[in-house]
Amino acid sequence: MSGTEYDIIIAGGGTAACVIAGRLSDADPKLKILIVEAGPHIQDDLAHTQPARYLTHLVPSSTTATFMVANPEEELAGRQTVVPHGHCVGGGSGINFMMYTRASPSDYDEWEKEFKNPGWGAKDIIPLLKKALSYGGAFTGVGREYLEVAKKYDPSRGFTEDPNDLGEVNVFGRWQKWISEDGKRSDAAHHYLYNKKRENVTIITGHLVKRVIFENKKAVGVEYVPNPRIKTNTSALEVKVAQGKQVVVSSNSFGSPAILERSGIGAKKVLEKSGIEQIVDLPGVGENYQDHQVSFIVYHASEQAETIDYIVRNKQPEFTTYDDEWKKTGKGLMASNALDAGIKLRFTPDELKAIGPNFTKKWDAYYASRKDSPVIWTGPVSMLVGDIENTPLRKYFSMCYFLEHPSSRGFVHIRSADATVAPEFETGYLKQKDDLELLKYMYKRSREFARRMPCYRGEFLDSHPEFSKSSPAFAKADNQPVPIDAPDLVYSEEDEKAVDTFARKAVATAWHSLGTCSMKPREAGGVVDSKLNVYGVQGLKVADLSIPPSNVAANTYSTALVIGEKAAVIIAQELGISGV
Repeated sequence: MSGTEYDIIIAGGGTAACVIAGRLSDADPKLKILIVEAGPHIQDDLAHTQPARYLTHLVPSSTTATFMVANPEEELAGRQTVVPHGHCVGGGSGINFMMYTRASPSDYDEWEKEFKNPGWGAKDIIPLLKKALSYGGAFTGVGREYLEVAKKYDPSRGFTEDPNDLGEVNVFGRWQKWISEDGKRSDAAHHYLYNKKRENVTIITGHLVKRVIFENKKAVGVEYVPNPRIKTNTSALEVKVAQGKQVVVSSNSFGSPAILERSGIGAKKVLEKSGIEQIVDLPGVGENYQDHQVSFIVYHASEQAETIDYIVRNKQPEFTTYDDEWKKTGKGLMASNALDAGIKLRFTPDELKAIGPNFTKKWDAYYASRKDSPVIWTGPVSMLVGDIENTPLRKYFSMCYFLEHPSSRGFVHIRSADATVAPEFETGYLKQKDDLELLKYMYKRSREFARRMPCYRGEFLDSHPEFSKSSPAFAKADNQPVPIDAPDLVYSEEDEKAVDTFARKAVATAWHSLGTCSMKPREAGGVVDSKLNVYGVQGLKVADLSIPPSNVAANTYSTALVIGEKAAVIIAQELGISGV
């Protein structure tokens, strides 16, 4: 490979990279495109194509996910958060929860107006969003029960046939999925690369991009090294791009800033610690880390409930029964991602009072005027989301809620020039009090929905606050549903302290890491401009979820796709290629 020149070298083979390569390959078959991916291929692998098996990628021995371990954080009671990200061709799209959610138009308008990125507003991005959509998959009874409770317990919010119509929010609905009509995962690798024979695309798996190679601040190639997690027989190699062509870094919110820093682009104090000579002073590299802080609150479900717990645990004979049905028809629980219903939630004045003053300030400053912008997504998951290896085998359901625009920020920075050494990482979760207030409120709010659902059989105690046994809020492992019109639980001051402690212990990643190579003005901590060019060098772009300057009210797969689509259009225009 050392002697081969390419027109485009993409460092990373995740979601956006697949879109870029696929679109450009289709538009100009003469282009020579190279993708260097750290993980393995996933083509036609049932662990990826069968939707209900997605939690298999979270076991410690997984080769398709990388687990980033954060520093201990005071706000999380000294806990170290573990954040997975994709480690395979297709990246997160090949292992995620397959939850289809589009962002609000105001999110993209903010990118354009507030952060001075022409061409990234809703009018330009929405047409690209609409190029990819999927609605398949099973619809479990747990999701139906949630919607039935919502109709009677929270009737003022109403219902919609399309909870992702890019306008209406604060209404309940059946949730769309990235699952095709024939019951398969709709991932970027199969839909943009594996969908046809591509003579002009070379994919090297099992290798990490160490750095971008520069000549007079112009990107001319990359150096990549074997990934010790994947068996290979090669040593370090270098590849070059043809004169005037592009290197594109697309290695997610952890890998992309790390590649830039190992290449000499970043804050001097970070680079000096790893013995790297600075080429460009860009202190924003690795900063502005954001994630949709999430909690999954687990409840016992009736034995009659439709959940995918038995599939996740590989329990026989149920697993084989579901597997056979899927292989014959593409239907049944094997075609489920267990996420069937939910709401993009905004709040009433009374609810704002109940949440607390810190969030009310943010509401007034940020949300009040953005009528299309939800504060939280919440809904049920038809299984236990948690440590399946150390919990009893039975049926569960989980109530999920995540913050759409959290105020807290973290960082990601290299510890070494060695590409195999994990970066230093801090989530920043709950550094801002308004985030904590929302999570505390949503525990109580989501619990009221759960205990009214017919499948409810009590709380899974490891997933709830430690209330006093004398408190009316005390969690019970064995319990029955309450009537729709039952009074809400009342929480004492002592109970509120227990909820506070629990929120700090329960908050987790939504896998929605973004922002660490932000697209905003250089003087404001930006790393790339609106054409995705890295400031201070030539011939180098970043195109993945590290570029959003602010968060989006959505699961981030759709935004990763749209970033790939936009990047392909930009690159094609610069290379004089039409038809993208």
